[in-house]
Amino acid sequence: MADAGPRTARSERTRAAIADALLSLLEEGELQPTATRIAERAGISLRLIYHHFGDLEALFRETTEREMARVLARVTPVPNDLPLQERIDRFVEQRCRLLEWITPVRRAAILHEPFSATLRDARSAMNRLAEDEMARLFAPELAAMDSENRAAVVDALALATGWNAWDALRSADRSEDRARTAINLTVTRLLTVPSEG
Repeated sequence: MADAGPRTARSERTRAAIADALLSLLEEGELQPTATRIAERAGISLRLIYHHFGDLEALFRETTEREMARVLARVTPVPNDLPLQERIDRFVEQRCRLLEWITPVRRAAILHEPFSATLRDARSAMNRLAEDEMARLFAPELAAMDSENRAAVVDALALATGWNAWDALRSADRSEDRARTAINLTVTRLLTVPSEG
């Protein structure tokens, strides 16, 4: 019993090393790294992967938790008392840097999402966080809209600032600057052009 603490800590370190190894391989473009590759990268035996993770869902759960923590560490909330265009500029700049950074991991996740509730839940959680941040940051502008237009604008903002929009622009050979400019323009128009109706 006396060594349960160190054993637990060692187990947690090994699990973290496995998840970090998987993330690093994904970031390098290996969309479906084998367990052998993950073990090599983590510096452990292949047996330890199966010891710590009984199935892919368990590995995905650990990995998505690590990825969520890494994402949150890269996000600095934009003050919501700044002028609107400055809020938009700072939000879009940070959001686009994040979207570019998560692209390799996101592409790998897409391959497994149809078969993984863990990955689908993680995607939904990330989307909710992004939408909550936009609702906080652009609360005055959204509050000035009637409920029908507000709902449509919130949906359009989510669409315009989501990874799918970023990937579509980048996959069409748009530079990061050009893609960011397009998203900034879209967000600006959504929040400043009066809705007709």
